[in-house]
Amino acid sequence: MAARRVSDRVRTHLPFGLVIAIVAVGFVRIAQYHWREGTVLIAVALLVAAILRAVLTQAQSGLLVIRGRGIDVLAYAAFSAMILIVSLTITKGPTG
Repeated sequence: MAARRVSDRVRTHLPFGLVIAIVAVGFVRIAQYHWREGTVLIAVALLVAAILRAVLTQAQSGLLVIRGRGIDVLAYAAFSAMILIVSLTITKGPTG
């Protein structure tokens, strides 16, 4: 019985874990001076969060739930678009 509860808890937090893993890869790419790839990965992570929040139920979404489903999807998608637009329109990187 206890093992089932633990697996349910882990399964509930898998969507958030996936998003955090993508963000971590993005931060690694930024640290390696591939800032554009890193910021695009962060934007992709937010887009994945929006899709997961739209598709999964509130119980399955785990830590991706902030407000209502519509607000969460809109916020994640908007932040994703903003980061993507900024990262693709900057002509010179942080190193000049």
